[in-house]
Amino acid sequence: MFRSQPLRSPLIVLGAAALLAVATPAAAQQLQVFREQDITELRLGQKILVDDGSCPNGQIKEVTGSTLSASGVVATVKCIPRVRR
Repeated sequence: MFRSQPLRSPLIVLGAAALLAVATPAAAQQLQVFREQDITELRLGQKILVDDGSCPNGQIKEVTGSTLSASGVVATVKCIPRVRR
């Protein structure tokens, strides 16, 4: 007898592609500024490095757009190890 199979594979592929398309632009861009006031627009998931000297030696401040509220994107601030390039 013939049984119909649900179309799971196309839905999984479509869902993964949509998730990747949303996550990639914010993750791909990382800026560096010298004052936190220079950050004009912060997107959800975007990370901006702030080199204002407020973190201990060998670290740099990272401002991340962490959650979305009624007033906009909420920023999270932490000191992370400075990576030399």
